[in-house]
Amino acid sequence: MYKMKWRPIPFLLFIFLLPIIHGLASVYAAVGLPQEYNSDTVSLELIHRHSPQVMGRPKTRLQRLKELVHSDSLRQLMILHKLRGGQILRRKAREVFSSSRVSNDAIEVPLHPAADYGIGQYFVTFRVGTPSQKFMLVADTGSDLTWMSCKYHCRSRNCFNRHARRIRHRRVFLANLSSSFKTIPCLTDMCKVELMNLFSLTSCPTPITPCAYDYRYSDGSTAQGFFANETVTVRSRRGRKMRLHDVLIGCSESFQGQSFQAADGVMGLGYSKYSFAIKAAEKFGGKFSYCLVDHLSHKNVSNYLTFGSSRSKEALSNNMTYTELVLGMASTFYAVNVMGISIGGEMLRIPFEVWDVKGAGGTILDSGSSLTFLTEPAYQPVMAALRVSLLKFRKVEMEIGPLEYCFNSTGFEENLVPRLAFHFVDGAKFEPPVKSYVISAADGVRCLGFVSVAWPGTSVIGNIMQQNHLWEFDLHRNKLGFAPSTCTRI
Repeated sequence: MYKMKWRPIPFLLFIFLLPIIHGLASVYAAVGLPQEYNSDTVSLELIHRHSPQVMGRPKTRLQRLKELVHSDSLRQLMILHKLRGGQILRRKAREVFSSSRVSNDAIEVPLHPAADYGIGQYFVTFRVGTPSQKFMLVADTGSDLTWMSCKYHCRSRNCFNRHARRIRHRRVFLANLSSSFKTIPCLTDMCKVELMNLFSLTSCPTPITPCAYDYRYSDGSTAQGFFANETVTVRSRRGRKMRLHDVLIGCSESFQGQSFQAADGVMGLGYSKYSFAIKAAEKFGGKFSYCLVDHLSHKNVSNYLTFGSSRSKEALSNNMTYTELVLGMASTFYAVNVMGISIGGEMLRIPFEVWDVKGAGGTILDSGSSLTFLTEPAYQPVMAALRVSLLKFRKVEMEIGPLEYCFNSTGFEENLVPRLAFHFVDGAKFEPPVKSYVISAADGVRCLGFVSVAWPGTSVIGNIMQQNHLWEFDLHRNKLGFAPSTCTRI
């Protein structure tokens, strides 16, 4: 058995892209989410960061993988700091959840791969204000606040022409043009108490001064602005235009850093009272889902983030597997109760405390991480078991960050590798395709797609491991559903 060594950096295993499981139970209790929902759905298209719509000039497979690995390393710092309470980079504060009437309608939003660093991998189109203004935001399950580049109290004529709507190729929200824009006064309890977890500032020169924030990300990126309530416009699966009122947004008048390259802002999808995920779930069935196609696919195929009952889920209902979604135990991330990992049908000898989310371990599902991160007591036996099947292939040194094992894949067939499976405490099993953990790095080269993290700590199931599966986060019932899927729209 692997001898466990104590290290000072805690790590938890999270689940994604899109962080909600055990906390959802406590949040729903605290938030008082309604039991009646709208039966329609809304989907938003997810655009991957390597999509031609974002990336522009095509990059090689190796260049793309190196970028993903670099992004992952920064994101792990963010996850670690957040799990520690954010005391290093941000002020710690408690979250308060609200209640509102829920609709059974649903919305579907396209997800596009995002060209950012450390904050997420997918872009989503977002319409806010009255009349609505359109933006491209990073969809991030590790963030709680939805914010965009913004101008307020702009009295110049230039504020109302088309050029004012863009700064350095980014769209800018012109708050003065929206009749539904309402700032949060800094003297209110909402600013002083409830929004502390979203990094509100204590400065309050006058009672009606807007409540300000200062976000500082782990890669040095920053966003400064103030909070407001706004109206968000979405279109349901039935084609009906719908409005979500009093959605908390951030009006960022200043932001800088690599985290926001090519993005107009961030859509917060974490499990917190004021995230867009919770606000939309209150309206559409208490659940959201997404399906991610192969990140190396050259086809113009869209991924979708759906609020409400997904058409894909309806078609796959007989193949859906469910396990407990652990909410509120790993900050605002979405966690699961893993029992162990098997390879070729044999359970590996991994201490159970590695998976204990109530202790020093745990696992999260994270759409913003590409690779899968395992703490040392799990990483070593997984790598050892997989390497055995690859001994006849020559090992290759690729210098791809923390990826430890790459090999010449000439003559490689996926059926040569024993199937890996994550087993959950309640008996559920997730068996990803081989290409999700023996990943293509370049022509003729493959790598084992796992990264080691220190113990104690949290393991992270990244978005490459999640690809070609539909994932449904049922926040009302604390259930995570998943099923193999081509991720094409039905």
